[in-house]
Amino acid sequence: MERLQKLIARAGICSRREAEKIITAGRVTVDGKIITELGARADINQKICVDGKPIKICAEKIYLVLNKPRGYVSTAHDERGRKTVLDLLGENFSERVYPVGRLDLNSEGLLILTNDGDLTNALIHPRFEIKKTYRATISGDVTEEKLDKLRAGIELDDGLTAPAEVYLLGDNLVEITIHEGRNRQVRRMFAAIGCDVKRLRRIKFAGLTLDGLRVGKFRALTKEEITRLKGELA
Repeated sequence: MERLQKLIARAGICSRREAEKIITAGRVTVDGKIITELGARADINQKICVDGKPIKICAEKIYLVLNKPRGYVSTAHDERGRKTVLDLLGENFSERVYPVGRLDLNSEGLLILTNDGDLTNALIHPRFEIKKTYRATISGDVTEEKLDKLRAGIELDDGLTAPAEVYLLGDNLVEITIHEGRNRQVRRMFAAIGCDVKRLRRIKFAGLTLDGLRVGKFRALTKEEITRLKGELA
């Protein structure tokens, strides 16, 4: 018997944290009975349904890295009918995976996809301070003085950011590394110093890079990469 939210995460429906919201919303049944308690446990042999659809517990863990293009949302489903990153996997990819964190519609770059709910939960948890590196093409007057504000931490409408690693690579190209995961954080940080992000591309996440991976393509992580990825959480 395992906690219901853990089983839902193992099935690749969502992260464990999101599964808790689904349960308390009354969207989960076990053998036909609606379950709303977070402490509830179930067995993989029981019939567990989310929104009336039976879930399939994945025995094999899948770990993918995707080079996300613009125009795709980083969710498994979109109520507005927009293209999701799962559409890039193709019709022949039948395993259920979901994104670790998000890149907004107009952002590009590295995105991890997996059915390992425990790993997902850990990678997005603030206490592990997992680093994410972006290349931002920006407009506006960029000076080292302004970038120093990002390096020190800058006040946003949801609080002070943690200090960022920031490098000016060219007149309008900046590389920035953060370990927080607030909504549209990098764009808002630059807006706070009077700069508009024209293009945003994540080039590194938790030690993984996009080396050799074309835009819109994905690949499975190697055993060595998976070991290193989990090592980031040690």
